[in-house]
Amino acid sequence: MKVIPASVTILEELDRQSMATRIEACGRLCYKSEDKISEDSAEPFVRGIVKHGHNSVMEMAALTLRVTVESESIVAQFLNVIPKYIQFDRLEKKILLISGTVRAFRELYRDAGGGKLIKAMAGFLGSRYPLFFHDLAPRRGWLAQAGVIVEKLSLAEVDRLPADLLAKHRHVAVRFITNRAVTHEIVRHRPCSFLQESQRYCRYADDKFGNEVTFIRPMFFTEGSREYQLWEQAMLETEKIYLELLKSASPQAARTVLPNSCKTEIIVFANLLEWLHIFKLRTPKNAEPSMREVMIPLAHEFGRLYPAQFGELSRTLV
Repeated sequence: MKVIPASVTILEELDRQSMATRIEACGRLCYKSEDKISEDSAEPFVRGIVKHGHNSVMEMAALTLRVTVESESIVAQFLNVIPKYIQFDRLEKKILLISGTVRAFRELYRDAGGGKLIKAMAGFLGSRYPLFFHDLAPRRGWLAQAGVIVEKLSLAEVDRLPADLLAKHRHVAVRFITNRAVTHEIVRHRPCSFLQESQRYCRYADDKFGNEVTFIRPMFFTEGSREYQLWEQAMLETEKIYLELLKSASPQAARTVLPNSCKTEIIVFANLLEWLHIFKLRTPKNAEPSMREVMIPLAHEFGRLYPAQFGELSRTLV
């Protein structure tokens, strides 16, 4: 049995990686198979994700497009079908800013059908990022549309957007190491993307997990107190039963005895506007204490990185 503290990390380094590398790094968290990452593993990993329809993994990379149109009718056509997980703004009357995850663009590409703007974006994405869209090969005429110019904004260009646009179009990934009671609450937020360590597939009796179950130290009980001793006793007994079950049962069967105190990892990916909403709900004094334990330091870090959006909030948190 291992006991560790909760922790949280903004995955800034992923912003400097390719979309394929980013998606593999996030996707492998589910199975804790990060040891399989190599210089050439990202592309086959992504192809496997696309083939098997594991769409949630494709939510871990976002794109921002600048689209110039010649007429308002092209915009109106798009607004009739725009899905809720696509962010849309105008830079000027005929210059649009459109953001979404790879999954959101795949589903727009797949489901929305006609319309010059959608066809132009589909053609652009399919030709520039074939790894993510190869199974959705564009129909004839989708590669170029008169009156529509599509460009991709770099992350540096997104970061230079005005504060109100940055809040909607800048996405940030955060990795939490916490207990399952906290993640049960985190996954209720919308619109966010989530990938979580899977007890169904992770076999904690294996060497890679140290042949033991890891638990998150409870903030409610002082180490050495009677309450902490009772908690520790319960975790030791749970681990013993879990490991015994694994001798004849699968991880997905044995996990049924594991408690909320089990350590888990989850990546949460959302735009700055949604992170602000999360902090407003999860940092007040009446919020769940274990949630505040990770959310308050995270809000302070967001305040440092994005003071225009989070500075005022983070200064009020203690």
